Amino acid sequence: MQRGETLGLVGESDCGKSTVARNVVSLETPTDGEILFRDRSLGSLSKDERKRYRRQVQMVFQNPSSSFDPRMTIGESIAEPMLTHGLTDSERLTKRIETLLSLVGLSEGKREQYPHELSDGEKQRAALARALSLDPELLVLDEPVSALDVSVQAEILALIERLQEAFDLSILLISHDMSVVHQLCDRVVVMYVGEAVEHGRTSDLFEDPKHPYTKALLDTVPRPDPHDRNEMVELTGDVPDPSSPPSGCRFHTRCPKIIPPEDYSLAQPTWTGIFALRIALRDGEFGLESTRERLADERGDGSVPEAALREAVRREYGIPTTVDHERVEGTVSSVIARDRRGRGRRRGNPRRGVSHGVRDRASGSANGRRSSRRVPSVRRGGGGGWGYIRRHERGVVRRRRAKRGPVAGRFKRVCQSLVPSRNQLL
Repeated sequence: MQRGETLGLVGESDCGKSTVARNVVSLETPTDGEILFRDRSLGSLSKDERKRYRRQVQMVFQNPSSSFDPRMTIGESIAEPMLTHGLTDSERLTKRIETLLSLVGLSEGKREQYPHELSDGEKQRAALARALSLDPELLVLDEPVSALDVSVQAEILALIERLQEAFDLSILLISHDMSVVHQLCDRVVVMYVGEAVEHGRTSDLFEDPKHPYTKALLDTVPRPDPHDRNEMVELTGDVPDPSSPPSGCRFHTRCPKIIPPEDYSLAQPTWTGIFALRIALRDGEFGLESTRERLADERGDGSVPEAALREAVRREYGIPTTVDHERVEGTVSSVIARDRRGRGRRRGNPRRGVSHGVRDRASGSANGRRSSRRVPSVRRGGGGGWGYIRRHERGVVRRRRAKRGPVAGRFKRVCQSLVPSRNQLL
């Protein structure tokens, strides 16, 4: 990064953006690779050099409420970095705090207030004042406006631009909001599962994205032109686990431009749906429990023919019924066979859920290997049996098996028994 430049780091949640930020400000140590500052690796810095480095690199966190100590006033929070780095003259310290509050648009009276007495926008202004207290060269902004209202977002973004111009700051802006990145950044790095998949000048990247993932992110930005009817890229599935990323291109499990084999003469959307279904089968992330229940309700007689299930699978993944390909039919048949095996296991052991560990794509809930929690029976005097609580598809925690009364009622009784009575308090 150059002095006075703003670099945007964008990507979905859990792709590693905040981890990069914490490594840059030396809150964490990289497990691989290195970070260079003025041609020096952060890993080679001594304790004193690292302290000087932290004075030159400051960070503004995403949540303004959790980034302040609730027991300290705003003035004390702003003064803390300066006290840590040796500015102990109370008169100079007070004057410096008043100047910083004025720079970020806060009145002098805010210095004696506590964080809970400020709005989110005011707390983020105070966070900027604290970050500027040591005259840093690099400012790391981790989603600085994502927790704010739209009108307040515009004010904070304008303030950041003014502060950058006034102090010639370099800024690393981390965001998933492409419109914010377009407004502030000179260059952009697109990140996916811990890797940079594309980078370039902001204008070039927004006008002509090269990577399908970049195009999918840009399609999330609303377009004010009603005549702009270009086909939008919609990503399906979840971001892979960064600790165990897919082999090859890490985006291939969700890529809408995946290249079909030579023996597949199919349209791109059809092949994308088939590939997504095959990935779900490979990873054990597809089940038919909710689909079967919905079809049974629609038919009214409780029966679900296999042909209806096949059609539902095709419809879920956008595979036209007109496509009659041997491998396509084999993939759909695998789904039906796996569902049949799971239903057989449930009949043989009614206490267990689907044992082959699949996830219902339609509802996003776990149909297989549902996590059971063993919760102690809550009764006066302790002891007793155990109740089983399972997480169900709609997120409602329900009782599966309990020996004594409703679980909620037993929890209530034990809580009441733990509260001291009026006589005990007297």
